[in-house]
Amino acid sequence: MKVGILKTDTVRPEWVGTYGEYPDMFEALLRQVDPELEFRTWDVEAGELPDDLSAVDGYIITGSKSSAYDDKPWIRALEDFIRHAHLVKVKLVGICFGHQLVARALGGLVDKSANGWGCGVQVYSVSDAQLLADGQGVDLQLLASHQDQVMLAPEGAQVIARNDHCDIAGFRIGEHILTFQGHPEFIPEYSRDIMALRREMIGEARVTEGLVSLDKHDHQGERVARWMLDFIAAQ
Repeated sequence: MKVGILKTDTVRPEWVGTYGEYPDMFEALLRQVDPELEFRTWDVEAGELPDDLSAVDGYIITGSKSSAYDDKPWIRALEDFIRHAHLVKVKLVGICFGHQLVARALGGLVDKSANGWGCGVQVYSVSDAQLLADGQGVDLQLLASHQDQVMLAPEGAQVIARNDHCDIAGFRIGEHILTFQGHPEFIPEYSRDIMALRREMIGEARVTEGLVSLDKHDHQGERVARWMLDFIAAQ
């Protein structure tokens, strides 16, 4: 199986040696599930997008420090790509910014949340029967780092994950779009570094909660990786 990664941000240069770029994080995660996977990356910020949608079996849109509503040409171009992929039912997975941009491109609403930042390990309630067939229960523990949220899901979307902080933390459209607000590709050490960097922006109390969550909950990134690959592989 070949997975396309639509890269929408860069890791801070001083961290790349430790964590890699975001496509590296996704590749490392997904290869835990299937070491034989092939990958192809497009740097969307640099203006790259697939010319041939059939070049891979499915696409993952990464997280980004940009907001889905920012007026940037590459974001608008990616929205056009999402709408076309939806029209022809190409497999598409959105993560964090990707989740939000898919929602916005298809008629949903994204904005800064009055609930403030979500960080550390968030515990979501999952309601999607296909995902829950893995028998691991309805609670999903996933690293997160976001202030923006999907406020209104697009038409035809089934909300599949939520918690008290984020009411639309994942959705599915048919059998071709799957999104999550959390970051399966993150590891706890990266989450810790982000919280330290953004401590003033996020707020001391929320950072303290986030740091405590890293010790309290296990991050279930590999569980979501299996969901993503099963979703892309399904006919």
